[in-house]
Amino acid sequence: MTLRLGLPSKGRLMDKTFDWFAARGLPMRRAGSERDYAAEADGADVELRLLSAGEIPRELAAGRIHLGVTGSDLVRERIPGWEQAVEPVAAMGFGHADLVLAVPAWWVDVSTLDDLDAVAAEFRARHGYRLRIATKYHRLVREFLRDAGVADYRLVDSQGATEATVAHGTAEAIADITSTGETLRANGLKMLSDGVVHRSQATLWRAKRAEWAEPHSAEYARLKARLTL
Repeated sequence: MTLRLGLPSKGRLMDKTFDWFAARGLPMRRAGSERDYAAEADGADVELRLLSAGEIPRELAAGRIHLGVTGSDLVRERIPGWEQAVEPVAAMGFGHADLVLAVPAWWVDVSTLDDLDAVAAEFRARHGYRLRIATKYHRLVREFLRDAGVADYRLVDSQGATEATVAHGTAEAIADITSTGETLRANGLKMLSDGVVHRSQATLWRAKRAEWAEPHSAEYARLKARLTL
């Protein structure tokens, strides 16, 4: 019975996903024009669905697709209680990026989470409101800072270029995805030495809430054997 597999719909992530499956004996290709958001695979009972980065975690969580390729950061951020909804099948070795905490480079005495905690308490005492950290990853950052014992802060949502929020005066620090750190440095920011919130990469996930009748499970077993997973 047909498995539904969600794949990134465009860009290098889509190309690398196709390459990853092809290298394991399952060639894939787009079907029709780029506007069709359709693709097909050779020799497997798999329905490919090209989806945006935000759609794949949502569809996995709802069980509307059996398998999906997306970053581990998006799964952990966008699926509450993600361990009950999905499980990783394979880390794919590309799409690497770190979610990190960064502060102004001129904060010369702030290089660790303990330093940030002290500065946040001082900031609140001086200004009467909490230090603001701009991010798109509220759940991941809140859990990380809670475990680190950092309390006097407020997360503010970033819809645009998070790295620019400090320069624009809408935040005092940020938590954002970076691959090399170059964009942070270009915006006068530095990473905390122990401020890596999550190391992300593209991952193949299985949706626990999808329909897993015996024919689906059998096809999944055949797919895993073909991919040597």
